Amino acid sequence: MSTSSESASASGRRTAWADGLDEVRAAVTTEPGRLRVIGAVLALLVLVFGAVTAWQVADRAATADDVVRRSQPLSADAARIHRSLADADTTAAGGFLAGAEESEATRDRYAADIATASQLLVKASANTRGSDAADRQIAKLSRLLPRYAGLVETARTNNRQGLPLGGAYLRYANDRMRTELLPAARALYDTETDRLAEDYASAKAWPWWALAAGAVAIGALGWAQRRHYRRTHRVFNQGLLAATAASVAVLVWLVVGHSVARAGLSDAYEHGARSLRVLNEARIDALQARGDENLTLVARGAVLTKDQKDFYETGFRSGMKSLAGGDAAAGGRLGAALELADDDAGRRPVRDALAQVRQWQARHAEARAADDKGDYDQALAKVIGTDRPTRESFDRVDAALRKALAHEQDEFRSAADGGREALGGLAVGAAVLAVVGAAGAVLGIARRLSEYR
Repeated sequence: MSTSSESASASGRRTAWADGLDEVRAAVTTEPGRLRVIGAVLALLVLVFGAVTAWQVADRAATADDVVRRSQPLSADAARIHRSLADADTTAAGGFLAGAEESEATRDRYAADIATASQLLVKASANTRGSDAADRQIAKLSRLLPRYAGLVETARTNNRQGLPLGGAYLRYANDRMRTELLPAARALYDTETDRLAEDYASAKAWPWWALAAGAVAIGALGWAQRRHYRRTHRVFNQGLLAATAASVAVLVWLVVGHSVARAGLSDAYEHGARSLRVLNEARIDALQARGDENLTLVARGAVLTKDQKDFYETGFRSGMKSLAGGDAAAGGRLGAALELADDDAGRRPVRDALAQVRQWQARHAEARAADDKGDYDQALAKVIGTDRPTRESFDRVDAALRKALAHEQDEFRSAADGGREALGGLAVGAAVLAVVGAAGAVLGIARRLSEYR
């Protein structure tokens, strides 16, 4: 290449590239040439601002839509799988205690829990977004659930025949539920909830590239108008003024719209998603505590902890502490739910649940006292009987928590929809205003160029 350039120089010939550069240099040394370059740069900056804004806003809007339509429903379904499994285990234990007197409602509830968990696993498998962690847990649950149901049916069959082996099968089924199914369901819930938090963060992230592009475009337009004023002593150039107004409108719309969206999404997370998580965990604590209470009577001291205490009674007390704290004050999950609730409609059912938990604990103490005295029938009546049994307290706790969950779900949806709607039309509006602004910049410069003809 060096030899070619030297021979071209030696022969006095110039390349087309060199000629083109000379023409550009000559053009920008004149005012009309400089104006053409300024017009092209201004139009480009405004268009880039509009394009980047449309891109980043569309991305935030799509992620916000995912939060409402995909991530949160998947998280909610994972919570329902966890609850259904815990409820199935609790219901199976309650039905086992009733023996031949097991009600049809109890059998139907157990069957509905197993069917719900199965259906939601199929739905989760179809809708989860290629997460290996979620896929592993779904496959594990799908494999283990039929085995668990088979163990429960075997336990029921033996129990109806009066065979002691039924209790062993039920305890084994419960052990599989505790050590395999519920941990897998919890892992699935945690995976989907973490994904929901990631989508929240993405939807709320400031569109820094768009803001920077807007600042550069508006700064360049301001510089061009100042230059115009210094050379012509005219205050306004209508085209440049229109371009500036369009760019400022896009920037203000972007800042305000994104701020409103962030506020809505933050409110949905703080007073919706977080509350839902705590309430879901509280309901699962209540279900597992009820299961432990039932199994305490099923096992009748056959299962002990390392320090020789009744395994299921220890589990019940641990569940109660996790659910409502260790004293009369509101603590545990329910105390946290009270703090997160942002209105009386959300706090009222949580207070009701807390009151019923205290009543449940008092009734449970009566049942344990009867069992410790060797009066098994009296203890059984106080757990599943008709005269103020602990079953009644548990049902009231569960109903109150269902009501609280429904309220917080509505709160989440309302706040998230408000945040998502704040971005509506912004991407298209930014693109349209950018085209208007670019056209204004070109027309404004063209008007100046016409003065040189």
